[in-house]
Amino acid sequence: MSFRLVRQSKFRHVYGTCLKREQCFDNIRVSKSSWDSTFCAVNPKFCAIIVESGGGGAFIVLPLTKVNKEGIWEPDRKGILAGRIPPDHPLVGGHKGPVLDIAWDPFNDNVIASGSEDCVVKIWQIPDFGLVTTMTEPVVDLMYHQRRVGMVVWHPTANNILLSAGSDNIVVIWNVGCGDPLTTIDVHPDIIYSCCFNWDGSLLLTTCKDKKIRIINPRDGEVFEEATSHEGSKATRAIFLRNGLVFTTGFSKRSERQYSLRAPGHLDDPITMVELDSSNGVMFPMYDADTNLVYLCGKGDSVIRYFEITPEVPFVHYINTFQLPDPQRGIGMMPKRGVDVTTCEITRFYRLNNSGFCQIITMTVPRKSELFQEDLYPDTPSDIPAVSAEEWWEGQSKEPILMSLKDGYQATQKTELKVTKKKTNILDKMPPTGKVKSEEDGKATAISSEALEKVNEVLKVNEDLRKRIDELQSEMKKFKAVFLKQENRIRVLENKLGELTGTGTQPQPQAPSTLSANTVNNNCDMAPDEV
Repeated sequence: MSFRLVRQSKFRHVYGTCLKREQCFDNIRVSKSSWDSTFCAVNPKFCAIIVESGGGGAFIVLPLTKVNKEGIWEPDRKGILAGRIPPDHPLVGGHKGPVLDIAWDPFNDNVIASGSEDCVVKIWQIPDFGLVTTMTEPVVDLMYHQRRVGMVVWHPTANNILLSAGSDNIVVIWNVGCGDPLTTIDVHPDIIYSCCFNWDGSLLLTTCKDKKIRIINPRDGEVFEEATSHEGSKATRAIFLRNGLVFTTGFSKRSERQYSLRAPGHLDDPITMVELDSSNGVMFPMYDADTNLVYLCGKGDSVIRYFEITPEVPFVHYINTFQLPDPQRGIGMMPKRGVDVTTCEITRFYRLNNSGFCQIITMTVPRKSELFQEDLYPDTPSDIPAVSAEEWWEGQSKEPILMSLKDGYQATQKTELKVTKKKTNILDKMPPTGKVKSEEDGKATAISSEALEKVNEVLKVNEDLRKRIDELQSEMKKFKAVFLKQENRIRVLENKLGELTGTGTQPQPQAPSTLSANTVNNNCDMAPDEV
């Protein structure tokens, strides 16, 4: 790796800081799945972590905001909501298999998507105050994949557009608003490792187990370009940069970890390719589009390397390495609208280790001034979609709507996600027309009518039987009441007869059982009024 000693850059002195343990989250049962995923997703309101759960898959959602004295939601800068998580903390646990990937909606901080080994993608609506009880009912289930779903990615500019990729080697583009798939992309011969949209969401970048990297039209699945990414057989990752270039991570033939920078149109000829080390953990590139910084976080590593992408040779400039004592199990990156601009914080990571500790790491640019630093915080993508799902599907592509962080981030008012099932969909299969189909439909209609008549007859008979039973039960109740009344009257008369004999001795009354039997036998043929 080559390093330049003197280079003008505002990010040359970026340093990382770990928050105190009491300001982080502890006692989290992080998932032990062998799937190559970050296991963590973060936005300004919540931190979601995939956890171990018996009887299916689940993930935990931890709130990062609190209500101040004025009743306004604000970030929890002092770690009041952090600390040790109780073992019985509520989970989001509606999947029947282990959860493999989660992703927050970039335009609604309360909506999260999850993919699982049960082949289902679920969309969840998290309350503003977090979970009180375990949530098992999603807003909508997205079912199409035949094998496990290992990846979910939201569109960067279009509202309610979600991508899912599974082990069936198929990429599905969903319209979450109606719960239907818009299109499927079946151009990969093997397992898909990564998917990423470009800046305006008009192109899709994928990597596959066949060592190929592809640029695809996400609307119709057309492959614009295909090339070999890295020669190693282990997992590769690729992301689009803001300027349209492609950054990839992978392995060489000798299993040495590499990163490369490529240009669309010449993917087979990298602009630069550098070997890092010989570790075997998959590297996840985390990209900050505002600063053009790329953070490399390897699974099982204890370091976070960060680089700056510039037009100057060698184009990918190494800045520094943040060293930690223990290996990382997963990691999540906070969007730029969730950082603290008052302390010149440019990135925040939520790092998971094997002991269940979620460590919060802040990346800061040292500045003496306490004023807002406009060069560090250019306008960043906001939480307002640039196009609707229908507009995007019709061919419109727009860049993200930007917002300024000078006065801090103020979340826009969001409505609850509602799924409206549409009548038509591109994947709906229309029944074939013709004489044979019409005859079959006529037969089916006739059979249904005959069955309906039989059901009505049975219901009518049951209704008559029920009325007869009610009448008999009512008559039995009346007879029982008269019988008990006459039995009590006979006992009173027998007592008075004993008193009138003057013997002082009362004749023994007949046994109730015998009296009851005789009375029933004598009055069984009489009407209730005659008794």
